[in-house]
Amino acid sequence: MSRPDDPCLPTRQETARFAHRLLAWYREHGRHDLPWQRESAPYRIWISEIMLQQTRVETVIPYFERFMDRFPDLATLAAAPLDEVLGLWSGLGYYARARNLHRAAQQVMEQHGGRLPDALDALQALPGIGRSTAAAILAQAHGRPHAILDGNVRRVLARYHAVEGWPGQGAVQSRLWRLAEAHTPPDRRVRDYTQAIMDLGATLCTRGTPCCDRCPVADGCRALAEGRVRELPHPRPRRELPRRSTRMVIARAPDGSVLLERRPPSGVWGGLWGFPEWDGQGTLEAWCRASLGLRVAGSERWEAIDHTFSHFHLRITPVLARITLPGDRVMDAGERIWYIPGHPLDRGVAAPVQRLLERIAADRGTRPTDRSRT
Repeated sequence: MSRPDDPCLPTRQETARFAHRLLAWYREHGRHDLPWQRESAPYRIWISEIMLQQTRVETVIPYFERFMDRFPDLATLAAAPLDEVLGLWSGLGYYARARNLHRAAQQVMEQHGGRLPDALDALQALPGIGRSTAAAILAQAHGRPHAILDGNVRRVLARYHAVEGWPGQGAVQSRLWRLAEAHTPPDRRVRDYTQAIMDLGATLCTRGTPCCDRCPVADGCRALAEGRVRELPHPRPRRELPRRSTRMVIARAPDGSVLLERRPPSGVWGGLWGFPEWDGQGTLEAWCRASLGLRVAGSERWEAIDHTFSHFHLRITPVLARITLPGDRVMDAGERIWYIPGHPLDRGVAAPVQRLLERIAADRGTRPTDRSRT
C-alpha cells in the first residue's frame, strides 16, 4: 500500500514499530477463537462484520451462531423469507442491517453467481456495506491490505495521534482514514493487524475506562503524553433529540391471543411485527371498529415505555383493548396475525414490543419461548 508524502502522517519507521508492538500484543492477548475466526470464509466474515456494527462482541456471538445454524451459506440466506431473517435478528437492534443483508444476499445470487465479490468497489455496491466493512471483509477473508476505520479503530488512532475534532466531521474522518491507511501493513500481516487494532480498541483503549498501563503502544500515544486520553476522541456535538409519541393497541381476544401486524418495509422498525398504532383521534372503540374491524368490550391504559433511537426519543403508551371476538390463531397469513404470547414466534419484533409480549405472557403464567430477547 502506498503512503502519500504527507508531513502530518507517521513515517514508515513509526508505522512499522506500531504494527510490530500491536501484533506482538495480539499474539499473546488478542481474541483468536471468535466464531467467525474458526473458518475465515468471506460469507461468515461478512455476517459478523454487519452484526458487529455498533454492537459488542459478547452480544453478537450467540446471534451469529444461531444465524449460521439457520443460514449456513449465502444461497440459504437469499432464499429465506425476510420474516425469518428478522426473527433471528430480534433483540440485536438496528434492523436495517438485517434487511440489507437479505437484499445483498439476493443481489449476490443474481449478479455475482452466488459468490461474494472480492473487489472493494463491488462489495461497497452491495446494500449495507460501506468502505470500512468492505475493507474488513477483504483483509480478514483474503489477506488484502485494505485499511479499516470502525469505531474502535477511530478511537485508537484519534488518541494515538491526538486528532482534534469529532470523528464524524468530514475533515476529521478524512484525516483518520489517511492515518489508518498509513498504519495498515502492506502485506499478509494485514489479517492479524486488522483484528489486533479492533481488539485493542474493544478491550484496552475503551471509551470509558481505558487501560493505558497495559497498552502495547502507550509510549507513542500523544493523548496519553498530553493527559487527554479521556478527552479524545471528541464527542459528537450535543443536540437535543426531538420527542415523538405513539399509542400501541394491544387488541386481546378472549382466548388470550393478541393482534400483531407487519410494519411498512422502510422507516422505523421496517418489516418487523408489532401492535397496531392508534393516533389518538376519536375513541379507541371507534378506531378499532374502523381500522381493525374489532369490537372493544373494555380498555386499560398501561404505563408508558420510553425508547431512544439515534435520531429521536419515542414514548410508547400501550393500550390494552379487550375485544369480544376470539382470534383465529392463523400464524402465517397476510399482514396481520393472531398470536398467543408465550408460544414460539419466528418473526422479528422490536424490543419494546417484545417486552410487552413478555409482560402479557407473564400475566398468563407463562414465559415466551421464542428467540427474541432485549
